Amino acid sequence: MKTEKRSKILIKLFFSTLCLSAFTFGGGYVIVTLLKKKFVDEYHWIEEDEMLDLVAIAQSAPGAIAVNGAIVVGYKLAGMLGAMVTIIATIIPPLVIISVISMFYAAFRDNFLVSKMLEGMQTGVGAVIASVVWQMGTDVVKSKKPVSILIMVSAFAATCFFGVNVVIVVLVCALLGVVRTLLTHRKEELK
Repeated sequence: MKTEKRSKILIKLFFSTLCLSAFTFGGGYVIVTLLKKKFVDEYHWIEEDEMLDLVAIAQSAPGAIAVNGAIVVGYKLAGMLGAMVTIIATIIPPLVIISVISMFYAAFRDNFLVSKMLEGMQTGVGAVIASVVWQMGTDVVKSKKPVSILIMVSAFAATCFFGVNVVIVVLVCALLGVVRTLLTHRKEELK
């Protein structure tokens, strides 16, 4: 990759991630959806299937999913430098906002308008998360891979109906993914 092209990608990556982080309320799952819209749908830098894999990696890694999502996207697009650029761009807005809010916490704490605005944002966040679940679930079903569909339905049932801890579900799904990948590679080698 030429240095000029790489620097343009890094600049675009920085400002895209900075804007997404600055104007996203509701946590990591919301920013992941917006990362997909920006880098898959708008820029066409990443394929849809690849984005699902990156989201899975971001979700299973320790730490904030918004930062993890930005890291894996940045790394995919521009290596370690891309990961560093997206980390910085992702953490600047929350750092500034939280610093300002902490300075004026007493004024914000009891403000009627602020509390109602935050309640309204919670509703919007719920809708965005439902949209992410619907879209990712639809993509898994469209893939017509029975094992993937079975894993998705089983993970949903384990979490929602049987109260299994999400960490356990993620670890089991990761283990199943590793086993499935190893079996696929083994079958290809035997051919």
